[in-house]
Amino acid sequence: MRAAGEDSVTPALGAARASGPTRLGGAEKGGRHDFDELYAAHFTSVTTQLFAYLGDRQEAQDVTQEAFCRALQRWKDVSAYDDPVAWVRRVAWNLATSYFRRSRAAAAFRRRHQEVHAPEPSPDRVALFAALRTLPPRPRQAVVLHYLADQAVVDIAESMKVSTGTVKSWLHRARVALGEQLQPAANPGTEEVRNA
Repeated sequence: MRAAGEDSVTPALGAARASGPTRLGGAEKGGRHDFDELYAAHFTSVTTQLFAYLGDRQEAQDVTQEAFCRALQRWKDVSAYDDPVAWVRRVAWNLATSYFRRSRAAAAFRRRHQEVHAPEPSPDRVALFAALRTLPPRPRQAVVLHYLADQAVVDIAESMKVSTGTVKSWLHRARVALGEQLQPAANPGTEEVRNA
């Protein structure tokens, strides 16, 4: 049994976790979320969302990793939030947006020269991600959050600090634009008939 206020520190986690209680094996008193469980449960989904947004798997993983590192540095505060993953996702999106604005040319270069360590995405997914990159950043973010992260319009509006009407408008316009771009890919026989 531990004395009141005594921290449980696991040496394998290193000094980065030494400043706060270790939360391995479940939730801490007060309903605070365990960082390790949060990371394991949400790293892949946040990375997938950012991959769809950025179009670069490695950069999406790096940005997601940075967001989780920032959460770990502030875990005492972040774990007290009702939804810590929302904080991580917001930080990840902010980092991704900053990256997107600063380094479009560098990202294009890295995409052309990156090594692929996993199977390539399906042709349909490649076409979808290429079509997504043609959308403006904010509507693209709304589409990714709604259709890939299954977030409600209200939640997207709140996280992006816009009205629900704006989000609905973005989603409608994006569906129209994506439908026009993906139509030939969805019905290859239609293109042959048009060219005949």
